[in-house]
Amino acid sequence: MSASVLSVTRTLGSVSGLLQVASVLGLVLLLLKAAQLYLHRQWLLRAVQEFPSPPSHWLFGHMHEVQKGQELQELQKRAEKYPCASPRWLWGSRVSLIVYDPDYMKVILGRSDPKSDSSYRFMAPWIGYGLLLLNGQTWFQHRRMLTPAFHYDILKPYVGLMADSVQVMLGKWEELLSQNSSLEIFGHISLMTLDTLMKCAFSYQGNQQADRYSQSYLQAIRDLNNLVLSRIRNIFYQKDIIYRLTPEGRWNHRACQLAHQHTGDRVIKLRKARLQEEGNLEKVRSKRHLDFLDILLFAQMENGSSFSDKDLRAEVDTFMFEGHDTTASGISWILYALATHPEHQQKCRQEIQSLLGDGASITWGHLDQMPYTTMCIKEALRLYPPVPGVGRELSKPITFPDGRSLPKGFLVLLSFYALHHNPKVWPNPEVFDPTRFATDSSRHSHAFLPFSGGSRNCIGKQFAMNEMKVAVALTLLRFELAPDPFRVPVPTPKIVLMSKNGIHLHLRKLPNPCGTKDEPQ
Repeated sequence: MSASVLSVTRTLGSVSGLLQVASVLGLVLLLLKAAQLYLHRQWLLRAVQEFPSPPSHWLFGHMHEVQKGQELQELQKRAEKYPCASPRWLWGSRVSLIVYDPDYMKVILGRSDPKSDSSYRFMAPWIGYGLLLLNGQTWFQHRRMLTPAFHYDILKPYVGLMADSVQVMLGKWEELLSQNSSLEIFGHISLMTLDTLMKCAFSYQGNQQADRYSQSYLQAIRDLNNLVLSRIRNIFYQKDIIYRLTPEGRWNHRACQLAHQHTGDRVIKLRKARLQEEGNLEKVRSKRHLDFLDILLFAQMENGSSFSDKDLRAEVDTFMFEGHDTTASGISWILYALATHPEHQQKCRQEIQSLLGDGASITWGHLDQMPYTTMCIKEALRLYPPVPGVGRELSKPITFPDGRSLPKGFLVLLSFYALHHNPKVWPNPEVFDPTRFATDSSRHSHAFLPFSGGSRNCIGKQFAMNEMKVAVALTLLRFELAPDPFRVPVPTPKIVLMSKNGIHLHLRKLPNPCGTKDEPQ
């Protein structure tokens, strides 16, 4: 009996000893981690000591700027108070330098620093590693491969397809006028830009604007816009294994699946099947122009070892998102800006009416013959840049024109919104003034960056500008636009510039509108 008790006592003592050792080890590891975080924070503080910023909490940083929904207003205050750039802390050991000066922009965009993996990697489950997320030599190879898809000879015939999609949308608006006192336009415009993209870049036959699958895809994109930004700003969501277990993580997974069903099943598989039916690749190549998806599929067929199914899917997912969502944001905010400035709206309408005549179809040749409308589009893009900002991680130290510097590994956020609202760059920045973009005006080469700049500028910027011109021209020919005073849009920076409460406009159908004769049936 005593031997048994002694055995139990020894076992308990052994377990107790192991627990004590484990506790000590755990405490040591915790202290080491705390020391590591402390030293890292000291390194960050030294790195930004030359850049003043608003007061921040030692743990929560400047999170109050984000959480109270005043992020864009706070960015404007920074641009007014702190020259060129200022650091923003998200939490104790996470900081980025917000840049809103054209000279700083020029230096950074002239380098080849990679996208910040700490933020952009959260988009990878959604769009994969395509042009937006790739870096280095692989990015350069993909960019060079895809550039021919945006040659002006390829873009010319797209104008007619764009016009068809816009007219379908305007026809829907006409039907809805009697049902609503005002119309939320962003959802309709998103469907239209998706329809345009599917027809132009993916040669899709059909009407996306009447397709319920397109509605579910767009909802998934809206969800992912919110979820990605939420994850970036939540310290507890940084680790993948933890995030997957959360309700938001599961929601993110479902939204990614919906997006992938659209691009994989309804775009890639369909086109591969058609190419197989058409047979000889050289015959296919010679009988018609190659669109965006053609180029990707031929690249894979000819050199599949270096361009996998995963690469193909990533480029399609990336362009499917960027090609419709940013353009939808741009067009929506342009129409809102014109609605709130009727005198400029009317000048654009007169210019378009004199150019297109009574119901004439819009063509490639017309796009460069609407200077005032183009000025208004650019001014709206200044006030409401579709992509509010992009991030970079410095691959080597950098010194700015004023002598201040940052070390390798530091994160910088290029805020195009703050740049475009910087009073030192644009006098009276909140005033809508299209003459800023008159042909005889002068400005810094990096003062206006709605499509970013440098070698990583938007590959589809000409496509987007063309679509914006077509949409604005045809809309103004059919409707007079006015804002809804009871639902003023509240801009909010997601991956693209959204409105918290939608963009609502009053539409009045114009008598005998131009441009309706050729409306598709």
